[in-house]
Amino acid sequence: MLEIKTLTKTFGTKNAVDTVSFAVDRPMMIGVIGRSGAGKSTLLRMVNRLSDPSQGQILFQGRDVTTLKGAARREWQSHCAMIFQQFNLVPRMDVVSNVLHGTLNRRSTLATMFNLYPKADIEKAIEILDRLGIVEQAAKRAEALSGGQQQRVAIARALMQDPQIILADEPIASLDPMNAQIVMEALRRIHEEDGRMVIANLHTLDTARRYCDRVIGMRDGRVVFDGTPAQLTAGVARDIYGAGADFSEAATSTEIETLDRTQGEYAIPA
Repeated sequence: MLEIKTLTKTFGTKNAVDTVSFAVDRPMMIGVIGRSGAGKSTLLRMVNRLSDPSQGQILFQGRDVTTLKGAARREWQSHCAMIFQQFNLVPRMDVVSNVLHGTLNRRSTLATMFNLYPKADIEKAIEILDRLGIVEQAAKRAEALSGGQQQRVAIARALMQDPQIILADEPIASLDPMNAQIVMEALRRIHEEDGRMVIANLHTLDTARRYCDRVIGMRDGRVVFDGTPAQLTAGVARDIYGAGADFSEAATSTEIETLDRTQGEYAIPA
């Protein structure tokens, strides 16, 4: 379905993403892990075409999406929905309207100006909110919701696009553990029930192990690991994060997941 070929993004003299290649042959839930600055967000932004690659190709079902421009590029973005860490909702707008913004790519300029939506789209938005467990928040302003609820609204907006791929850029980084679990479970259900490909940038190993079918580890813009959650050993963690601490291969998932994101080092909990 999706093939990334020697994808590179250069800023000045630095390669933020450096000749990354991998292929996905069926809908999967994929976690991309690595330290801050590893190139995870830049990679997803290129797949969505929010950022242009310096070189390389992104192929989806044989179509080279790196060459798309104008309307064709917007069409691709409607099939490849993006979910952001900071939600990117309109705070003073009600929840249903925020969800309906997922249809903007297929609406006329006039309809957008006057905030006009077909009844079928409104009903679909309500159904999606119900599916995500927040239909009772439909009439509230987005700014009145908790962080976890706002992220579920962002997921609902993505689903309104009826995408084939959902890209989630650190979707739980700003959430407490309970809301993080709710959001990750929602993404997992969407993958399983809808058969959609989900690619999520994550910052904890336990999250990747628990929810993903496949994990890609990045370091300094390059892919240094591509395998199953079961293959995420302590040695692999050192390769990905450059951790200085010495772990045995028998370390528990909780022990090797404790990461100081600022220093990029692991510590065994007391």
